[in-house]
Amino acid sequence: MSDSPPLAVEMRGIVKRFPGVLANDHVDLQVQAGEIHALLGENGAGKTTLMNILYGIYQPDEGEIYVKGQRAYIRSPRDAIRLGIGMVHQQFRLVPSHTVAENVVLGLPGNFFYPDRAARQRLQEFAQRYGLHVDPDARIWQLSAGEQQRVEIIKALYRGADILILDEPTSMLTPREIDELMSTVRRMADEGHTVIFITHKLDEVFAVSDRVTVLRQGKVVATLDTARTDKRELARLMVGREVLFRLEKHPVPLGPTVLEGKDLQVQNDRGLPAVRGVSFHIAAGEILGIAGVAGNGQRELAEALAGLRRIDGGRVLLMGEDVTNKPPRVLVRRGVCYVPGERLVGTVPNLSIAENLVLKSYDQSPFCQGIFLDQQAIAGHADRLIEQYGVATPSRETPLKLLSGGNIQRTILARETSCAPRLLIAAYPTSGLDVGATEYIRQVLLTQREQGTAVLLVSEDLEEILQVSDRIAVMFNGEIMGILPADRADLETIGMMMAGVHRS
Repeated sequence: MSDSPPLAVEMRGIVKRFPGVLANDHVDLQVQAGEIHALLGENGAGKTTLMNILYGIYQPDEGEIYVKGQRAYIRSPRDAIRLGIGMVHQQFRLVPSHTVAENVVLGLPGNFFYPDRAARQRLQEFAQRYGLHVDPDARIWQLSAGEQQRVEIIKALYRGADILILDEPTSMLTPREIDELMSTVRRMADEGHTVIFITHKLDEVFAVSDRVTVLRQGKVVATLDTARTDKRELARLMVGREVLFRLEKHPVPLGPTVLEGKDLQVQNDRGLPAVRGVSFHIAAGEILGIAGVAGNGQRELAEALAGLRRIDGGRVLLMGEDVTNKPPRVLVRRGVCYVPGERLVGTVPNLSIAENLVLKSYDQSPFCQGIFLDQQAIAGHADRLIEQYGVATPSRETPLKLLSGGNIQRTILARETSCAPRLLIAAYPTSGLDVGATEYIRQVLLTQREQGTAVLLVSEDLEEILQVSDRIAVMFNGEIMGILPADRADLETIGMMMAGVHRS
């Protein structure tokens, strides 16, 4: 007889194809009952696709699924819920205008929109039991990302889930909220729940999981006991090569002030104040990191500095010249380059890689001769940048939309940094990317710094902010809570400032 714990989930030979993509290639996965099992891999490795199959969102082209030892036919999320499987998606699936309690019971028999007393009591019992404290009468739009995530977990537990899938669950959380989530996950496992934790962050694997399965290019390359491996081995398994975890950050003499923001006021898309009296400066050869939880004005600040959003008050100075509310074309001509937070916003997905690489310069020499484009010059330019920036593509004529997220980001970086910019505004440049692509992009930022570029880095990844920045500004509720030298900053202080409870 085997002493191995019983299996909560077994997936055998799972194959899932999309047009032109083999997302899952005969995947075998075994998840033991009561364990926290990390599913680790690069972007596009097939992690979320595999779990979407387990949750019934996708149907496998081949393969079998067993839940608690029984063959399962999961044709929809309703089937998965019936089998005790719940999933918390990276993008929360809540109704913002309704209360916590209404969202938890939504769609359940007898409780449509109006939770009865027994339902509310049961909700509060789950919250108390697992430390998922949230006001049942609060509207979803009033809650932080961490609180909304708690609602999603309570919703899954309320429906009877004892197998819980968490898809990149820390991507929108503060350090304190991440610690609270990890405590909740451990408590659930201690009480017999099985947790599958999708991530591309190695630190999270070691912080919470018992075992880890690594996917690469749709295939399982290893399943390991977390206690018997290390970051270097997991990174090598993820990307198929050795990964450096310490970037060399050489001392760089600071040049003149390139960018200065004075008492900036910017509104969000709803016409409400998003940036409130923000002031800062960045010198040539310096990286200023902007830390904060999403939704605290960082995106609006970056867009305003790039000329994409109106500045309602204050001034922006570029090399001493007032460029407040100048259009993007003027800023581009003055050496401002912008890597947007949403990759496809900075591209034309249906155009080729070569065409995307000249989007900002197609009307300049050598890419145009009079009113005609010089296709030979454009092709040569594309070939050079594809090789220099390591863009993995069949051809320069490949439509950009067919590339992975990491290669789209490399294409954007190639376009924005190949013209010797004075100022590089990089908004969430590694968001959602795997360890290999992240390493590369951080190195590009440091190379720009060494070449004398002033870099404004907006990121929710505190490891990235601390590793790459020279100084760190923390934003909360549209204000800068303080600016710290990176070599004197620590996670606890930054985390408190991100939560708005401390000003340096």
